[in-house]
Amino acid sequence: MNILYVGGGFVGACSAAVSADSGHRTLVYDIDSEKVRKLSTDDRDTIQSCLHEEGLAELLIRNRARLTFTAQLDDVTPFLEDVDAIFMCLPTPEKEGAEGEADLSYYKAAVADLGRFLARRNGGAQSRRLVVVNKSTVPIRMIDHTKELFAEQGIKNFGIVSNPEFLVEGKAIEDSIHPDRVVVGAAAEEDFAIMREVYRRFYDSTNVKYIEVNPYEAACGKLLANYLLFNRVVTTFDVVGRTCEYFPNVAYEAVRKILTADPRIGTWGLYDSLYAGGSCFIKDAASLAHQLEQSGTHAHLIRGILEANVFQRDHFFGRAETEANFSWADKTVGVIGLAFKQDTNDIRNSGAIAIIQQLIGAGAAAVKVYDPAAMGEAKKYFAPEKNELYARIQYLSDERSALAGTEAVIVCTDWPQFKTLGATIAETVRPPYLIMDGRRLLSSQFGDLARAGYDILSVGSPYQPGVRFATAPAAQAAAKI
Repeated sequence: MNILYVGGGFVGACSAAVSADSGHRTLVYDIDSEKVRKLSTDDRDTIQSCLHEEGLAELLIRNRARLTFTAQLDDVTPFLEDVDAIFMCLPTPEKEGAEGEADLSYYKAAVADLGRFLARRNGGAQSRRLVVVNKSTVPIRMIDHTKELFAEQGIKNFGIVSNPEFLVEGKAIEDSIHPDRVVVGAAAEEDFAIMREVYRRFYDSTNVKYIEVNPYEAACGKLLANYLLFNRVVTTFDVVGRTCEYFPNVAYEAVRKILTADPRIGTWGLYDSLYAGGSCFIKDAASLAHQLEQSGTHAHLIRGILEANVFQRDHFFGRAETEANFSWADKTVGVIGLAFKQDTNDIRNSGAIAIIQQLIGAGAAAVKVYDPAAMGEAKKYFAPEKNELYARIQYLSDERSALAGTEAVIVCTDWPQFKTLGATIAETVRPPYLIMDGRRLLSSQFGDLARAGYDILSVGSPYQPGVRFATAPAAQAAAKI
């Protein structure tokens, strides 16, 4: 098959890599020439600096003969003559100042670029059937709008398909090669037939649920799946974690063990954290709420979950003052972790981003930050020319450097390497010192750290002040930690 991907971001690049690996001739068009340059190299580190996804670089390099990235529309035009499927993998962020309403400007611009060339294909006869596939998350009725946009360009003999992605950042390639389900929503059998060829490796598989529905059901399924997952995560924060914070002698890990022993509850998402971020959960929940309200019904529960997520982050940050009597003014603070989760360089809706902004707003003298993958993205986001106060942010090369000279540290990302941070803290800084664990990565070390004199604030635990009369130097306590 000849497949065009419009948009070379997380969804487009990962999906295209798997298409090429499936034997299809694949072209990826993106207007970001620097991204195209990086993804076109045969250097793993360069590709990783653009999209930090395990296995992506290897898959791109291995399939170069069938996979091309371009920022030039002239390269796309001849490809359209024989194209079978066009996957629309474009950002559909919220409109500025309109929570939940999708900004379709990128989508419409892409349609305008492609439309005039698609109308001329096959000498103007447009004899070859093609499908336009909505891959990124879009509103439930988007298929109607997509059809109108392409028809306005004079395009004929095409079908609109909804094929939502269910990728987990950090595991996108693994999930793309071994998906639990492939969902295809179409209105015509001939469009289902094209998609079966696109996904032949999965359609013929006995291990993959290949689900064919109408396009509205497919779009609905994606939004609802993300909302249910988001609900599970935030409920864990706001109910399970909050209960453990307000009742002494109730350890979060012990309660979790009780809950997950019930197979009806299971283990997924039952971890406490300072915030549920990323590019999907918040945006998709807000979009679902907006669409329900526009349809004439309420979305009280969804709105409550969105509010509870924000409350979790702000409540966690505020506990420093209300419980530990700690003022951020004129302090030097370490922030460990910038990505919204481990195994990615994506900082979209990362709890760390808002925490840094709150620190600066509260008058912190300096914020020393470190993340193993997301430093480049953070530097772009916090460019001093956007706000002169961002000059207070210092980017360090490792955890130890980010801790040195600080008076408090906030752990924001669940990178596995941060689980040993307790020993590094004990070796690097001396009490009195505030440790704020937004991921419970150090939960097994809280007791030793408190006995060594460190103040501990963590999601899912009451405030634990350090033992100020401890005689053992902190460096000695590091051996235990």
